[in-house]
Amino acid sequence: MTQSFSQLSLSPLLERAVAEMGYENMTPIQAQAIPVVLQGRDVMGAAQTGTGKTAAFTLPLLQRMMKHDNASTSPARHPVRALVLLPTRELADQVAEQVKLYAKYTNLRSTVVFGGMDMKPQTAELKKGVEVLVATPGRLLDHIEAKNCVLNQVEYVVLDEADRMLDIGFLPDLQRILSFLPKQRTTLLFSATFSPEIKRLANSYLQDPVTIEVARSNATASTVEQHFYRVDDDDKRGTLKKILQERGIKQAFVFVNSKLGCARLARSLEREGLNTTALHGDKSQDERLKALEAFKSGAVDLLVCTDVAARGLDIKDVPAVFNFDIPFNAEDYVHRIGRTGRAGASGLAVSFVSARDARLMGDLEKLLGKKLELEALELEADKRPAGHFNDGQRVWQQPEEAREQREIRESRGSRPEREARAPSSRPPVRPARAPADPLFDKPYEPTLSADATPSWETAQKPASRLSPNIKPRKKVPALFKSAPVAENG
Repeated sequence: MTQSFSQLSLSPLLERAVAEMGYENMTPIQAQAIPVVLQGRDVMGAAQTGTGKTAAFTLPLLQRMMKHDNASTSPARHPVRALVLLPTRELADQVAEQVKLYAKYTNLRSTVVFGGMDMKPQTAELKKGVEVLVATPGRLLDHIEAKNCVLNQVEYVVLDEADRMLDIGFLPDLQRILSFLPKQRTTLLFSATFSPEIKRLANSYLQDPVTIEVARSNATASTVEQHFYRVDDDDKRGTLKKILQERGIKQAFVFVNSKLGCARLARSLEREGLNTTALHGDKSQDERLKALEAFKSGAVDLLVCTDVAARGLDIKDVPAVFNFDIPFNAEDYVHRIGRTGRAGASGLAVSFVSARDARLMGDLEKLLGKKLELEALELEADKRPAGHFNDGQRVWQQPEEAREQREIRESRGSRPEREARAPSSRPPVRPARAPADPLFDKPYEPTLSADATPSWETAQKPASRLSPNIKPRKKVPALFKSAPVAENG
């Protein structure tokens, strides 16, 4: 049964913000989690990515903090009461924007801190006082050590995308941060997937949590149409362009496995006339934010990215996701295709499978619990990319030029065939002979007679211990002889 936000009895200020954002009915995770959080219980929630987990913890926390709402300008009246930890900078920035939108008509303050940016502006915001602090673990520890924020009044802690934080090694940082917090608090753990490590983390830091699972763990959204095409590595770019043209796709994520491959693919697609930008970990934070903003505004059509963009990014109305490379971690496939088909909309997920991806496909079938059928998609010869590197030279050529040179090579034949047909007029070049060495031409002659004694058996005088630079002491005759000492009788 569908439930609306009006049934939650939220503050009128929060209801007004929710209505302006166009939300009417709650998603399953929201309908089950919000009432439990309003009761002050710990929650361990699992849901498919893109089902509204952010609102599931933000709205009840803001509702419970409305008793602290005040218009005072004193930082002491605005201590940190809710802490939200996330694994990536982009996700932290996105959640912080959502918190501001939900709390826009209240006096509750919020800010975000993450790495890759100057700490001074973040420090200035923290010194003003904030009730909701959204952060990545590493940068939060930097501010704690610099004594820019105090967490002794935190009442609510949210660990969002907790499985990802463990995957990238944030467990020691999480343990340090949680040691600074009061023992009496409400802890919420949200994740798209549950693993044994996540359950151990929940048992350590959650008190009698309510487990909420609105979908099977590691399941993909039913609104996403999935296709797996058998494609050679050299044909992936052409296949991508063919699908974009045939389906009329205007915007899409293109996921690759490496930062270097991400940059190269973005440059290649840009040269072929596609409006493309790259997003990976080697870019500065300012460049990453600008790339996301350009993609959100529609100024960029293709966002070529690594798995740094696979988690939690909520960009509405993205019609397709392309897995240019099959992910090394099968669970990342669930997160990648979760960037499309969000909030009930339909989406398309296309994966390119080469011959070397057999093991990765096996892991993916094991995770999803079903057999994945590979489809064939042939490229027409006259619909090759707008340019490519020549086989023999690293020269960018147009298809017409490449086709003409290929026909010429085929008519002439291969190089061995040409040499066989047309023997060269030049005499064959023979390697120069090395000059003879008389020592090797002489017969063997023994250097010793039969009765001669080898040199190693002859007795050798022991070497003197004195240095040749030290002269021996001269013998001097004694002038006086000492008398013998008489013994006392």
